[in-house]
Amino acid sequence: MIDIKVLGSGSKGNAYHISDGRTSLLLEAGIKFRDIQRKLNFETSDIEACLISHEHGDHRAGLKDVLKAGINTYMSAGTAEAIGMDHHRIKKVEAKKSFKVGTWTILPFDVEHDVNEPFGFMLQNEQGERLLFVTDSYYVKYKFKDLTHIMIETNYSMNILKENIAEGRVPAVLKKRLMQSHFSLENALDFFRANDLSKVQEIWLLHLSSNNSDEEHFKREVQKVTGKIVKIAK
Repeated sequence: MIDIKVLGSGSKGNAYHISDGRTSLLLEAGIKFRDIQRKLNFETSDIEACLISHEHGDHRAGLKDVLKAGINTYMSAGTAEAIGMDHHRIKKVEAKKSFKVGTWTILPFDVEHDVNEPFGFMLQNEQGERLLFVTDSYYVKYKFKDLTHIMIETNYSMNILKENIAEGRVPAVLKKRLMQSHFSLENALDFFRANDLSKVQEIWLLHLSSNNSDEEHFKREVQKVTGKIVKIAK
């Protein structure tokens, strides 16, 4: 059974630990590695690999120490180029070409963000469980079957954003960037409606904006559309 631990989520830093009971992985390294260690009670020696979605600091700030700890880290060639770090444990992978790490088969796929070759990941273990991880993307053009776990960015609500702009709490210039780089609640709901959720056990909402989101409202709306257990990553 897949176990998900949130180590950090949001603009201050993103990192998640997942395990199927046999192979442990890090999804993102956007916080210091010593904080990752502390939050995992210093039980990090069994982490087989780290996946990095893109080059922004809140997703890879701890990368140098993750590599120093001997953890192979997978990312696109574009992300590696943007980071500008040459290391034998950085493994460049391609969209739609799966690779294996322990008991996981991992399929990277392209997403929409204002960076150099960002990825989402679909992970399947030997028990047939399938986890979808999507962050920092305003749109996902693919459909997925037989998912059991979903971890998806739900950064902002268009209604809350418009209200904040009207009230002067958020600069209007931010609207265009958000719409072209981050998943809104409205897009997330459309994504859920378009995909097969029949086997989904739980949905994690990631990377909520501190200004343009509402945890309880987001949770309610997603539960209403999906009928699934919904958790907020903090």
